[in-house]
Amino acid sequence: MTTLKWKPAFRHLFMILFSLIMVYPVLWWVGASLKHSTELGSPSIFPTAPQWSNFTKGWTSVPGHTFTDFYLNTFGLEFAVIIATLLSCTLVAFGFARLDFPLKNFWFSILMLTLMMPGQVLIIPQYALFHQLGWVNTYLPFIVPHLLATGAGGSFFVFLLIQFIRGVPRELDESAKIDGCSWFGIFWRVVMPLAFPAIVTVTIFCFLWNWDDFLGHLLYINSVDKYTVGLALRMINDSQSAAEWGQLLAMSLVSILPATIVFMFLQKYFVEGIATTGIKG
Repeated sequence: MTTLKWKPAFRHLFMILFSLIMVYPVLWWVGASLKHSTELGSPSIFPTAPQWSNFTKGWTSVPGHTFTDFYLNTFGLEFAVIIATLLSCTLVAFGFARLDFPLKNFWFSILMLTLMMPGQVLIIPQYALFHQLGWVNTYLPFIVPHLLATGAGGSFFVFLLIQFIRGVPRELDESAKIDGCSWFGIFWRVVMPLAFPAIVTVTIFCFLWNWDDFLGHLLYINSVDKYTVGLALRMINDSQSAAEWGQLLAMSLVSILPATIVFMFLQKYFVEGIATTGIKG
């Protein structure tokens, strides 16, 4: 009996030690953002003399620009992409979940097949197409595909929303029809309010994936005036002969704060959307 009583204590102790091991790189990163470049080789988390100037100097480290410009560019792009994604994916998902049209099962199978296609195989044809359209060095290659539910993660978002909408009782549709609602009225006034957790989940995924889309931004954005935060971080390392790693680490720490804050505040809806989608699928 004594051994059984100690088992939970050992289990919790192991989990705490394991968690500290996993969290150590993040703690070192936070401490390294306050260190001088000469201290970065030390495994110690705490700096001997905190260099708060790493943040102020890093913020203005790109000649002619500050990170305020890059954050405005990134948030503007994120807003446009999220709105385009929600408009297109919710409409497509509602159509698959509620409407009957020719070859519905065939097109749904095509949608599922696109989930298995690696995004890397589309890079060259997409770039060639956008170059022919004159969209290189603009934000259109990121916004327009999402307006057609074909952007990064579009198929997954449509599938997730379909699974959620299928769990909404059809009796609500019939009641709305009796009250004179059109299909769009049912979509806007009945289904979308009930699908709020799934919509928030799509919003979080879309925000995080596009915030981290360094390769896409690198391919299509050439002008520093249009740079996003990820591209600006690269410039900190390239704009000086001797890299200021303290400033780079400080700015990289600041760059993840928006994504962290979004996830923390919307985590409740994120978990609810994933859980209910799985149950009702």
